[in-house]
Amino acid sequence: MAKSTKPAAKKPAPARKGAATPAPKAEAGKIAKTQIIDMVADKTSLNKKQAGDAVATVIDCIVDALRGGSSVGLPGLGTLSVTQTAARTGVKPGTSERITIPAGKKVRFKVATTLKGTL
Repeated sequence: MAKSTKPAAKKPAPARKGAATPAPKAEAGKIAKTQIIDMVADKTSLNKKQAGDAVATVIDCIVDALRGGSSVGLPGLGTLSVTQTAARTGVKPGTSERITIPAGKKVRFKVATTLKGTL
C-alpha cells in the first residue's frame, strides 16, 4: 500500500508586534444595531433593508418622543422618560477645584416588572 501524500498544513504566521487585530463586531454582552436588524429580518418576512428601515424608524420615533418631553412605554421592557437634574456643586478631578454643574436633563429607564421578575 502506498502512503497518501497530503500537503502539510500551513502554520499561521506569528503576529507582529503592534499589528492591529480586527475589532470584534460587538462587545461581550452588547448587541449592535446591525445584529438587531438581522434578528428582525430572521423573525419576520422582511429583508434586511426593510428591517433596517423599520428599526431605524422605531429608534427615531422614540428619540423624537423623548425630545418632545413624552415618556415612551415599551410593554414587557420598560418605560423611558426624561427627568430634570438640579444644579449642583462638584469637584474638578486633579485640581480639587469646586465647580458648579448646571441643571440639565437625563433619560431615565424604569424596567417593567414582568422583565424584572424574569431576569
